[in-house]
Amino acid sequence: MNIPLILLSTTLAVTSTSCIHKNNSENTSSNITTEVQQQKIEQVQLIERTRGFSRSIVVTPSSKASNINEEITNTKLSPAEWQAVSKLAGNIDLSKISDLKAPTTGRHSDRAMIASMIITSGGKEYTSSDFDSGNPPKELEALYNIINGPKKTETQ
Repeated sequence: MNIPLILLSTTLAVTSTSCIHKNNSENTSSNITTEVQQQKIEQVQLIERTRGFSRSIVVTPSSKASNINEEITNTKLSPAEWQAVSKLAGNIDLSKISDLKAPTTGRHSDRAMIASMIITSGGKEYTSSDFDSGNPPKELEALYNIINGPKKTETQ
């Protein structure tokens, strides 16, 4: 009588362990999917300003709107261009974007415009720390360059 009881107990233990493992795997998959969905980029905005001058570039899945001292220009954005922008923005840890360190400080003495980026993802806006126009933190550099164009040297 003890042998069937031992076999039954062993079978139940193995079955319950298998179910628990399967449930944990499903939870991990849903957590990863949730994180990816939270990084859905909706809009990227670059703002540059100083006394007497302001520029804002807003990139959405279908357009790029530039506002230079209240003169607004809209251009259509191709799906490939948006994909490049959203991929670069999606690679940034948005929860830490406001803590990124600027490599230069010219904006403190009017040697450079004050710039910042606002990335909208999942209905929430993430605003970067301020940085000098043309010199974003290294984590934002590729995104900055694709939106604004690479920084120009004196020979260009």
